[in-house]
Amino acid sequence: MMKERLARLKAVRKLIKTYRIESQEALLGHLEKEGFTVTQATLSRDLKLLKVGKISDGHNGYVYSLPGEDERQETERTYINDFLRGYISIDWSGNMAVIKTYSGHSDVVALAVDNLALDEVMGTLSGRDNTVFVALREGVSGEDFLARMKESIPELED
Repeated sequence: MMKERLARLKAVRKLIKTYRIESQEALLGHLEKEGFTVTQATLSRDLKLLKVGKISDGHNGYVYSLPGEDERQETERTYINDFLRGYISIDWSGNMAVIKTYSGHSDVVALAVDNLALDEVMGTLSGRDNTVFVALREGVSGEDFLARMKESIPELED
């Protein structure tokens, strides 16, 4: 499933770079020609994940555009730094991970985890002050989650 998603994201990037795409419907059509069957909701999530924007085509319309690669890496680095500044520890039980944070950092840490867009994570819930709950996908262990976080954030320590 993850391979399919990565292939689809790559296809979306290529299509946006190659064609003047003005709507999700048009993009869905292009994806179908490439062999991807995708729902509008999934495509919306993909576009959000890729940080796709709409820019003026210089006439009366708007077309999809991708952020610059440097900008994307810079944004990801910002989330990683936010995470590293705020987290204290990661623990887990079953398919639930708990990230302890410094006081007042739970929202920022939850946002950082969400924006890393890890396939292992279904979602996060920020506690009131110093705890983030992370719902892991079926079959993903806390060890898997921690290993994946270390891949995304090499500076992460246990």
